[in-house]
Amino acid sequence: MGDPKGFMKVKRQASGYRPVCERVADYGKVSLEREDPESERQASRCMDCGVPFCHWGCPVGNYIPEWNDLLFRGQWEKAFELLDASNNLPEMTGRVCPALCEYACVLGVNDDAVTIRENEHDIIEHAFRERIIKPRPPKIRTGKKVAVIGSGPAGLSCAAQLNKAGHEVTVFEKDDRVGGLLRYGIPDFKLEKSIVDRRVKLMSDEGVKFMTGVCVGKDKPARDLLKKFDAVCLAGGSRVPRDIKIDGRELSGICFAMDYLSQANRRVQGDRMPSGEAMDAKGKKVVVIGGGDTGSDCVGTAHRQGAACVVQIELMPRPPECRTDEYPWPRYPLILKTSTSHEEGGQRQWSVLTKRFTGSGGVVNGLDCVNVEFEKSQAGSCPMMKEVPESGFHVDADLVLIAAGFLHPEPEGLLSELGVELDKRGNVRTDDTYKTSVDKVFAAGDMRRGQSLVVWAIQEGRKAARSVDEYLMGASGLPSA
Repeated sequence: MGDPKGFMKVKRQASGYRPVCERVADYGKVSLEREDPESERQASRCMDCGVPFCHWGCPVGNYIPEWNDLLFRGQWEKAFELLDASNNLPEMTGRVCPALCEYACVLGVNDDAVTIRENEHDIIEHAFRERIIKPRPPKIRTGKKVAVIGSGPAGLSCAAQLNKAGHEVTVFEKDDRVGGLLRYGIPDFKLEKSIVDRRVKLMSDEGVKFMTGVCVGKDKPARDLLKKFDAVCLAGGSRVPRDIKIDGRELSGICFAMDYLSQANRRVQGDRMPSGEAMDAKGKKVVVIGGGDTGSDCVGTAHRQGAACVVQIELMPRPPECRTDEYPWPRYPLILKTSTSHEEGGQRQWSVLTKRFTGSGGVVNGLDCVNVEFEKSQAGSCPMMKEVPESGFHVDADLVLIAAGFLHPEPEGLLSELGVELDKRGNVRTDDTYKTSVDKVFAAGDMRRGQSLVVWAIQEGRKAARSVDEYLMGASGLPSA
């Protein structure tokens, strides 16, 4: 380390955010940019710890202490080279990753952790700004053709790695634009779509082909791909949402969070919605069911659309604000997380069960809810949910957004036509090499492991790419992680 006492001299200083009153008026990114000298100062806090647990916490195994040291020394290009060696999409994780690495940071044992995620963001943005990043198409092509179905983080990282190996890669995307949930699932104020376009253009310049508006299994027979390509990787994500099947679910004004976010993102990009299909929160009382990141994104989007009020309800109890004995360092803790969207207003309620939706004239006008508590009947058993007697209450709502997570990938079409085996959760079953039950077909990302984080999808794509390369060539020079 350049300054072994840097963590003693410099305190953690995050880049901060735009004022709430300003940012809720547009869809521009909420975070502020740091100056390069401050990024170097923050990197100096990465101490010379004996065992860097940030590696253990990071799914893609980023070389965090190494590129932090280079950043501190002002060697930005070398820092980028190390970052690029393990992460195909650092500009995405630098914006939307929950920073598992920071919760495993050794400095975080008794002080504020290093600003690892922001350092990562600053390195990749510096590299783009200074034109350090340039297209690097492979010098030799293998003659092998690979189809990647899905252009989310798993599909993009898989395609990028296979292209580096010299294979001819074609990415099929059923939507009209590339990016999957990076484009249509994450609001622009967290991830500007120009960032996605920038990466896609770079990959295109390096030789990756993108086919949009093609739903394999519907518009194009899946079996045709097995004839045309030497290998196929399924990276279509987990798109079937978890529903809340209670009385009143048929009422108008109740929709899935991802449908709402996808439409909102399209409108920001200038797309027009058919008359009568717009899901707009303007002037409405909005209730978001689900306390996770997707629910938080709905809260922020509703604020920007001019909602009259926003209430977010969560079935589980309010998490503690600090680590508990159940989540000791370096484990990722279950603690209260307040996003930038929560800071912009609205109300959050925990331990709330929705019993029924109420409405008038076929349109939702509220929810009947009750408070619940979770009790363990005996040590080691799963907590049992019980309704709190006489705790029922009503919440007015003109728009209800269900953000209760996802169940599994869509089984109809692609998966059923290929005949791949599914696991008990409905995900695509693979062996340790990411190979499915069908020859030549591999799977990666949420479609294989279930709904998860962008950083896990990147890791899945990279590992699947290595397995595909080994399958095609007998050996692989791609990294194993």
